[in-house]
Amino acid sequence: MSAGDNSTELEFNIDLGAAEMRRRAEITRALGDDWDPAEQLRGEREAHALLYSGLDDWQRGVYEQLVRAGMLPEGIGGEHAD
Repeated sequence: MSAGDNSTELEFNIDLGAAEMRRRAEITRALGDDWDPAEQLRGEREAHALLYSGLDDWQRGVYEQLVRAGMLPEGIGGEHAD
């Protein structure tokens, strides 16, 4: 800013990379040493399969509409969705 400049603009910079690295480190620390991401993913897939199991015809139709609309990922009901 020069002496004769009446501007109130202020340039502000922040390094989000460092903040992101700290955030990821804290998440990893909070998960603990015994966290198994592959096991976590298997558990989530099993939970989704159970959630969408035993649907009646109307519910199955709604489920398929939501998949086609992109609201639900394809295949999460899997083999248990019937």
